[in-house]
Amino acid sequence: MTNYKPKNRLSTQTYIDGVLSGDRVILSRAITIIESNLESDKLLAKDIIQAILPASGNSIRIGITGVPGVGKSTFIEAFGKHLITQGHKVAILSIDPSSQRSRGSILGDKTRMEELSNLENAYIRPSASGETLGGVANKTAESMLLCEAAGYDAILIETVGVGQSETAVHGMTDFFLLLMLAGAGDELQGIKKGIMEMADMVVINKADGDNIRKSEMARLQYQNALHIFPQSESGWVPVVTKASSTKNTGIDTVWDEITKYKQLVTENGYFIKNRNHQKIRWMYDNINEELKHMFYGSKDIKSKLSVLEKDIISSDISPVKAAQLIIEKFKKSFK
Repeated sequence: MTNYKPKNRLSTQTYIDGVLSGDRVILSRAITIIESNLESDKLLAKDIIQAILPASGNSIRIGITGVPGVGKSTFIEAFGKHLITQGHKVAILSIDPSSQRSRGSILGDKTRMEELSNLENAYIRPSASGETLGGVANKTAESMLLCEAAGYDAILIETVGVGQSETAVHGMTDFFLLLMLAGAGDELQGIKKGIMEMADMVVINKADGDNIRKSEMARLQYQNALHIFPQSESGWVPVVTKASSTKNTGIDTVWDEITKYKQLVTENGYFIKNRNHQKIRWMYDNINEELKHMFYGSKDIKSKLSVLEKDIISSDISPVKAAQLIIEKFKKSFK
């Protein structure tokens, strides 16, 4: 089926012109091409991305993650609405490696951010589906470029669920925001050290009502915890603030701090350095994904693997030897 060519595809130039003119319908259709696994669509996607590349990159890319129950959707909606009042166009994307089951329906449900999704200067897109986190991340990164070319100058990329997706989001954004709760037992809530280390800012959400005092205590705890980590190459010292998405307090402070960060890293050269590093890594990620696709997509490899699996189970061959044999077979296919 991968060689099948859908009849409802537009010309390459129609996609390019539509994206560059900010046509939301064409933007959505172009992202569908990006997310497709059809070989004809993959070629079309590469042409579209190459053509819009000069118009991309003019945004602040913000990664957002948080512990379960932190109110991430409510925060993103309040934050997105604030950015729009400041004159920005906001695109919201997500990375959800499990979305091959849900087909991205979590973010696709517009009731999650109903007010924001109805605003002309907001664009919300479900997570790409895919079998690997790397594949999903690459498609999200390409979708981000399309959104930038369409005129969106604030890109919010959220993680859905927990796992390695935080690292993927951090690897394609300029600023990484961690949402936490106060008064939920252990204040550090078992958050992985690696995720804390990636954070440019920690926001204690739901800082309202009975939670106000607890939120201030949590803010001090997180501020102290962040001092343990070595200073980032960016030169930025991570900050901890409080916010209430429902009361709409502290949202402006979040944006003010991000603006300060952008000014600092633009002046010291880290902004461009980080973007360039991400582009190089993105190339290698694409190479890795394409090699995986070629390897596991081969009929010969699939049949040989099923034989080797049986031999491993029966202890006729070691896993290491089996891996060596299958790699040798793959290498011979190029001779």
